Amino acid sequence: MITENDLQEAIAECEGQRNPTANTCIKLAAFYTIREHLFGRKDDPPVRYSYLPAPEQIPQTAVAYEGDTEFSQAIAGRDPAEIWAIMDELMSTLQIVNPRLYAGVMRKIAE
Repeated sequence: MITENDLQEAIAECEGQRNPTANTCIKLAAFYTIREHLFGRKDDPPVRYSYLPAPEQIPQTAVAYEGDTEFSQAIAGRDPAEIWAIMDELMSTLQIVNPRLYAGVMRKIAE
């Protein structure tokens, strides 16, 4: 019969190897699986993986707008101050290049 102590020793030996090989990793995974199955290690928090950036890389506030357009996908999750600066520059250019369109956009915003 495999004891929990035997498994702990085998895990410690694998984790302690200076240059682990693929075989070491396979053994370690097997030992963890056996330990979980036989002894139900509930005290270990589950490991979760995500493709999201680390929390310190996400701006405090982020654009939460979602849509199907190229623009909405480009701004999703970005820093709003950065996006608003770009939009302000665009609106200033639009006011010079196409005053009627600028006025129409401003009217919609005011509504």
